[in-house]
Amino acid sequence: MKGRIFVAGALGVIGRPLCRLLVADGWQVTGSTRSKDKKAELESLGVRPAIIDVFDLDGLADDVAKAAPEIVIHQLTDLPDVNDPALMAAARARNNRIRIEGTRNLISASIVAGATRFIAQSIAFAYAPGPLPFTEKSPLDPNASGVISLENQVLNNAAFTGIVLRYGRLYGPGTWAATPPKDGPLHIDKAADAARLAVTTGLAGIYNIAEEDGFVSAAKAHAELGWKPGFG
Repeated sequence: MKGRIFVAGALGVIGRPLCRLLVADGWQVTGSTRSKDKKAELESLGVRPAIIDVFDLDGLADDVAKAAPEIVIHQLTDLPDVNDPALMAAARARNNRIRIEGTRNLISASIVAGATRFIAQSIAFAYAPGPLPFTEKSPLDPNASGVISLENQVLNNAAFTGIVLRYGRLYGPGTWAATPPKDGPLHIDKAADAARLAVTTGLAGIYNIAEEDGFVSAAKAHAELGWKPGFG
């Protein structure tokens, strides 16, 4: 075994392919889900299940401590299965709570467990209006409070190497899009591959992860993570 990794949100659209990659690479993976009914699915992936709620700080801290991970990967979201405008206001509120409070709890648990690397999912479509393509140095929209909080918490903590992956607009199985959307599309398998690479590669900081269609630049991820958007 290479070592131990804790994946929060292991059965999300990115978490599933990511866990498969990590297990195939020889990592001992513990993955979290909120549902006891999904324990068997985690085990089928070769992942040690942790049934937890990220808002239960004590329970989360216990489960992360038991996993004793060197690396923690934050892939938690709370989005509906369909892109229904009627559901989005509530979904945005839930996602903001995860990004702010959930991230704080997961970081706290990770530090207590002794993790030295923390990789978090963010988004590459929260930039303030400005020149294209957006780079990691482009300012974020000040209204994206949850995204800003998540990124600041991860990047401004001296206890670990903090890496933020700003994912493009996802497509593929389980997402809202079967084909690439415009403005920085990203297939879920390539999103998972970026997180896999960040486990052992890359300095602390932000990386845009998206196919380059003129909206965002992923040049930094290409150069420093060795990440490529294609499947060839």
